[in-house]
Amino acid sequence: MLGSGRLWAADRTLNVLSHRVHQNCLTQGPAGDLLGAWRKAQNADAVWTTFDSNPLQDRLFREASLGSSDFGVGYLVNSRATPSAAKLLLPLDDYMAKAPIEDFGDIAPGMVAGMRFGGKLASIPVRHATAALFYNEALLEERGIKAPPTTLEELVDQCKRCTFTSAAGTQVTGMILASDLSEFPVTFARAYGGDFIGPDLTLLPDPGAMEKALATLQDMFKAGALPRSYATTKNDDQVTWMQQGRAAFTVITFARAAQMNKQGESKYPGRIKAVEFPGSESLIKAKRPMSAVSAVWGMSILGNAKDKDLAWSYIREVSSKAVTTGAARNGNGPVRASTYADPTFAKDQPFAAVEAKALVHARVPLPAFPEAARAQTVFLEEVQLCVIGQKTAKAAVEAIRERCAPMVKA
Repeated sequence: MLGSGRLWAADRTLNVLSHRVHQNCLTQGPAGDLLGAWRKAQNADAVWTTFDSNPLQDRLFREASLGSSDFGVGYLVNSRATPSAAKLLLPLDDYMAKAPIEDFGDIAPGMVAGMRFGGKLASIPVRHATAALFYNEALLEERGIKAPPTTLEELVDQCKRCTFTSAAGTQVTGMILASDLSEFPVTFARAYGGDFIGPDLTLLPDPGAMEKALATLQDMFKAGALPRSYATTKNDDQVTWMQQGRAAFTVITFARAAQMNKQGESKYPGRIKAVEFPGSESLIKAKRPMSAVSAVWGMSILGNAKDKDLAWSYIREVSSKAVTTGAARNGNGPVRASTYADPTFAKDQPFAAVEAKALVHARVPLPAFPEAARAQTVFLEEVQLCVIGQKTAKAAVEAIRERCAPMVKA
C-alpha cells in the first residue's frame, strides 16, 4: 500500500484501488504532483492500493460486495464494465447534477457511453491506453533498416532481421510482448482483418484471420524474434527490454513513450519512437482501416464507500482539464479532446499526432460481457500453447471457439 509521502497529517484519507500507472501519472513526471490543490482544499490525502489489471478488478468487486468498505474510489476497466458490475457501484448522476465535472462534453462521448448502464453513469472515463508499435531507431539503423514497417509483413521481416547481437554486445530479440494480455494477439488478428470477439459479441468473426495471426506469432517465436521467456513475460518487461536495447520492437500504449525514452533509465533516450501498428498487405489492399486496441479506464465510487463526498471530490479534480493535461504529460492517455490541442501537452509528446490518428479507428480489445474475464483467460491459454509450438494455429483457433462459445452466449 502506497501513500503520497506527505510530511503533514491530513484529517481525512481517501483509499483508492487502482493500477500503479494511475497513481504514477498523478504524482510523478514532467508535470509533477497534481493533487496538491485537492489535498489542501479537502484537508485530505490519497492512499493507493495497486494491482495488475485483472487482480485489481477482482479486488474491486470483492470490496464493493461487502457491507461497507474503506475504499472510496476504484478504477474500472472497460472489459469488466458490465451491468452486474455497475450494480455494485454508486450511480454518479446525482453528483453530476449537484457538482458537475468541468466541461463534461469534452470527454470522449464513446468512452462515456461505455460506462453507462440502464441510463445511469457508473464511472467517469479517465484513461485510454491505445496501443502503438514502438521501435528502437538505433537498432534498426544498425541492421541497415532505414524506416519502420508500413505493413505487417514488413514488421515480421524486420523483427527477424533485428534478432541479433548488437554492436554493444547485447542479445537483441526482434519483438517483446507480454503473454498475459489479450491486446497483443488481438492486434495481430486485426492486422489481418479479424478479431477475438467483435463489437456485436460475435466470437471469431473471421477465424482465418485469427489463424494467420497465431501462425505469424508462432513463426516469430520459432525464429527467435520473440523471447524464449515469452510465456512468462509481463507488461513492464516490455518497457525494460526496450530501455536496455534487448528488443527492437514492442506493442504497448502511447503513454509509455516518455518512460522508454527517459534520461538515466533508457540507454536510447530519444531513439525509441512510435508509429501506428501496420495492417497486413491484404487489409491495406482491401482499403480497410487497422483498428488499434484501446482499453478505457474509469473512476468509480464503491456503492458501500464510507465517504462518498470525498471520493467524488477526487474524481472531479482528476477529471478537470488542468489535471487531465498534467496527467497526460506524466504519461496518461488523455480522454479529453482538448488535451491533444493543448501546447503544454503537444510540445512534450512527439507522438501526439500519431496517437490522435490511431484513436480514429481504435476499439477495445473485447466488448464487456459477464464472462469476459474467463473468456480472455481461455483465449490467452490457447494463444500461448500455439505460440510456443504445442498446438497448431488451426487447432488453437478451434479450441478457442469451442471453449469460449458457451461463455459468450451466457
